[in-house]
Amino acid sequence: MYDLTGFQRDLLYVIAGQDEPHGLAIKEELEDYYEKEIHHGRLYPNLDTLVEKGLVEKGQRDRRTNFYTLTRRGRREIEARRSWESQYVDAEE
Repeated sequence: MYDLTGFQRDLLYVIAGQDEPHGLAIKEELEDYYEKEIHHGRLYPNLDTLVEKGLVEKGQRDRRTNFYTLTRRGRREIEARRSWESQYVDAEE
């Protein structure tokens, strides 16, 4: 996960926290978090990158709507990242 941008990591976390979210649901969640508009030109290429890296699978709900789910590798990457972070964050408590 070290080679992902912060935005791509945030995409993984949002996808992990929802049940097969579609692009617009992911976009809305990130807009709430970032408190600014996320443009389609930023969102979808980054989702495609996560698919290409094998971290996310893209499915099709209908002709116009895709949904996204984490792969097993994507889940392992999140778990490894959280474990790595906890050695620094939890150490302060």
